[in-house]
Amino acid sequence: MGLIGEVLLLPFAPVRGAGWAIRQVLSEAERIYYDPATVRAELARLEEELEAGEITEEEFDRREDELLDRLETALRSGDTTGNGT
Repeated sequence: MGLIGEVLLLPFAPVRGAGWAIRQVLSEAERIYYDPATVRAELARLEEELEAGEITEEEFDRREDELLDRLETALRSGDTTGNGT
C-alpha cells in the first residue's frame, strides 16, 4: 500500500490493531483447546471425577465423547507434539 493509502487509513489503525490482537488471542485459544496434552489431562481429570462420584456415568460418557472428538481433531490436524505449550 502506498503512502497516500497509509495516510488515508491512519484513522483506522486502532481498529486494525484490535483486529490483529483478537485474531492472535483466538489462534492461541484454539491451539490450547486442541492441544493433545491438554485434552489428555482433561480426560484424566474427568475419570477422577467419575471415580470420586462427582459425576454420573452418563455425564462421563457425554464429556468423554466430546474430549475424544477434540483429541481426534488435534491428531488429524497433525499437531501430535502433546507438549502442552
